[in-house]
Amino acid sequence: MARYFITLSYDGAAYCGWQRQPDAPTVQQTVEKALSTLLRCSVEVVGAGRTDTGVNASKYVAHFDVDTPIADCRQLVYKLNLVLPHDIAVQRVRRVKDDAHARFDAIEREYTYYISQRKNPFRRYSAWQYYVDLDLDAMNLAANNLLEWNDFTTFAKLNSNNKTNICHVVRAEWRRAEDDSDLLVFTIRADRFLRNMIRAIVGTLVDVGRGRYSVEDFERILHSCDLSLSSAGAPAVGLFLSDVEYDESVYLE
Repeated sequence: MARYFITLSYDGAAYCGWQRQPDAPTVQQTVEKALSTLLRCSVEVVGAGRTDTGVNASKYVAHFDVDTPIADCRQLVYKLNLVLPHDIAVQRVRRVKDDAHARFDAIEREYTYYISQRKNPFRRYSAWQYYVDLDLDAMNLAANNLLEWNDFTTFAKLNSNNKTNICHVVRAEWRRAEDDSDLLVFTIRADRFLRNMIRAIVGTLVDVGRGRYSVEDFERILHSCDLSLSSAGAPAVGLFLSDVEYDESVYLE
């Protein structure tokens, strides 16, 4: 057996998330079908985590096994990009240790959320079109609380069967895009995330930015561990999984 990590990106608009479902299109089953066709064997792909319906990924990692080592990984990448639909692209296929796991060996994950503050037809599928003035300073002050707290029950989707709601956030900040002052960019990085956690955080931080909540209110909401106090989740369209990090020791090539 030989195990490989596959790095890819996708536009999630046409998919019901990453994870395979019996009667709905997903990224996982689409990638599995392409790999199985090209490698002429049944291939099961295990992802770094699940992304929800409509969520995008600029860098997603999964692993798969084959009985015989792949002769030319670059050629496989080329062929995959020919057979996959236009909204999924493969960047790399790389041999890893036989016990390397795309989900459990990930050290950190990073998500990026985009808000367009003016109507932009070219960002209608990649950013939340939200035209209210927002106080970025207040939003960043509130976001700083995320680095000092690790129980994210307030932003955890109910009935998700999490063993724990503990996450360690190492970065959470808002900025304006350098090439577009009307585009707000939120970057959050942690060892793990809960289902719908980031969209709930963004929605609540936006309510801070528009004055519904103060920075102190956000801290109180975070510490409450009460989902009912958080704001409605931000739309999926603006959310991207932007990085998954591994120790270099998992790679063989």
